[in-house]
Amino acid sequence: INVEELWESAKSGGWRPSSAPRSDWPPPPKETNGYLRVRCNGGLNQQRSAICNAVLAARIMNATLVLPELDANSFWHDDSGFQGIYDVEHFIQTLKYDVRIVESIPEIHKNGKTKKIKAHQIRPPRDAPISWYTTVALKKMKEHGAIYLTPFSHRLAEEIDNAEYQRLRCRVNYHALRFKPNIMRLSESIVDKLRSRGHFMSIHLRFEMDMLAFAGCFDIFSPEEQSILKKYRKDNFADKRLVYNERRAIGKCPLTPEEVGLVLRAVGFDNSTRIYLAAGELFGGERFMKPFRDLFPRLENHSSVDSSEELVANTRGLLGSAVDYMVCLLSDIFMPTYDGPSNFANNLLGHRLYYGFRTTIRPDRKGLAPIFIDRENGQTAGFEQAVRRVMLKTNFGGPHNRVPPESFYTNSWPECFCQMSPSNPADKCPPDNVLEILESQLENEVNRDLEALMETNSTRRTEI
Repeated sequence: INVEELWESAKSGGWRPSSAPRSDWPPPPKETNGYLRVRCNGGLNQQRSAICNAVLAARIMNATLVLPELDANSFWHDDSGFQGIYDVEHFIQTLKYDVRIVESIPEIHKNGKTKKIKAHQIRPPRDAPISWYTTVALKKMKEHGAIYLTPFSHRLAEEIDNAEYQRLRCRVNYHALRFKPNIMRLSESIVDKLRSRGHFMSIHLRFEMDMLAFAGCFDIFSPEEQSILKKYRKDNFADKRLVYNERRAIGKCPLTPEEVGLVLRAVGFDNSTRIYLAAGELFGGERFMKPFRDLFPRLENHSSVDSSEELVANTRGLLGSAVDYMVCLLSDIFMPTYDGPSNFANNLLGHRLYYGFRTTIRPDRKGLAPIFIDRENGQTAGFEQAVRRVMLKTNFGGPHNRVPPESFYTNSWPECFCQMSPSNPADKCPPDNVLEILESQLENEVNRDLEALMETNSTRRTEI
């Protein structure tokens, strides 16, 4: 493993990101089947994938999408909403070729009366197929004029055998969902300050109470800490028998801060490496951080780089998570310590792939577990070589096949990528003027609507 090469983007193999349509993609018709409301639950990145699914569901049903609602959940205590985090005008404009989007369901004026459409509430099945939206959901939408899908996380199957639908998800995720200008300014300011001193790596250290409780990784903590984790698990997750040694052996426990440091040292990074930490409050505190800090003393987070009042007041809210997201996206290297479905790392890995195959270091927790267990039992000989052997088998951010359980949001290759000189015609890049083509289609649709309206008015005048 050549550390110097890791600071550069991974080899692309001639691929480049492209989520523009490559086949006939008609604009959304003026007349839709009704309004679609959704409530996106979970953290920032779970909400992000839910928004992508909402746009796709609206396209599938020929529905008008109402600006998605973001759950002000008990963990974030944040009611910023979509308008508080994302650039609404950019979102609507970017997707104008795909779906009609409104900020709220408009009132209907009929016979001198004003009527408000009430959305019919439905709980969608998890990972619902497209057929559920074109039958059950669409039927209710036509009956009531609007439907409200809640909760809306993982409510549309990820693997869909329609490349254009998958590309729409990428257009939402990587083009339409842009944070508000103040968040972008804060993030770019932090990145500029970090980069002014050379390369930097970002690490999402998922050694937090909710993840440790979910994973059932209790035994390394004190009795008092274990009781806190067990109570959190009982209050928030389904009852399940979890044995720490078994969980750890199959890679289900987040890496400890020290284990993260040991992996990086084995790969070849020294103590001059500058690291930006994206993390909530670490469980167990300084006792677990000290071994990591001893290995890599040049640690930063958004508060240490930028102590502006706006960030300090929102460190645990969606704003702090959005800034961390952008800094990790723009960092030279990104390393997640736990990349489960729809979490922070899951989405970032996919975004960095799309952003030009930017280097990622993804520890194989299952492969590393026996090596760490042997080290704890006193078998230290050959430790670093063993870690390197495992890490050499991992992907560092280049194009690679998506193999379950890897998520589409983690790896949208090849659907959202193309080649200028492909061996497979399906991989050919769309024409450079694809936006002009879509704009022309949209204009033609508008002109047809105007002509139809004029013809209707003319007929009425004749009848009068």
